Amino acid sequence: MPRVTPLTEAALPDAVKPVFRALDGGYGQFGNQAAMLAHVPPALFHLGTMLTELKQRGAVKWRYIELAIVVVSRLNACDYCVAHHAPVLAVEGVSAAAIASLPGTDHPEFDEADRAVIDYARQVTETPGRIRDAMFARLRDHFTEGQIVELTLRIGLCGFFNRFNDALQIELEPALG
Repeated sequence: MPRVTPLTEAALPDAVKPVFRALDGGYGQFGNQAAMLAHVPPALFHLGTMLTELKQRGAVKWRYIELAIVVVSRLNACDYCVAHHAPVLAVEGVSAAAIASLPGTDHPEFDEADRAVIDYARQVTETPGRIRDAMFARLRDHFTEGQIVELTLRIGLCGFFNRFNDALQIELEPALG
């Protein structure tokens, strides 16, 4: 049971309602999370808008975003995020066996770019102040600097969502349970 009463779309200012709907459909099935963020309409609006715009922009292949999110969520033991993002990673062509091996990098299905993303997500999550220049050299073999910044943003934001979901005990939507 969630620790805070989920709000409905009806409780929101009109300007925020489309973002609420996007998080509960267009962007993904994150209705329970949106219902918690609804307590702080500017947070719902800005986070939801940013996530939607980043996805539409498509500057980083969705496979890499989802790899990073599943790795971070596994490291943080966030069942809500793993349940939402592991199926999306499967849609991106990653097998169930490879997904199950995360946050490991040794599955033969992972190429060098995948391994770089997985390793980077682990380092940003566990030891962000001790990342070596060699990690950025690996990333630059596959990504532009803008893409590296976006990956870093998404990894850090995922850590936020993991903590937010777990602290408030946000329940998994019935369709995913």
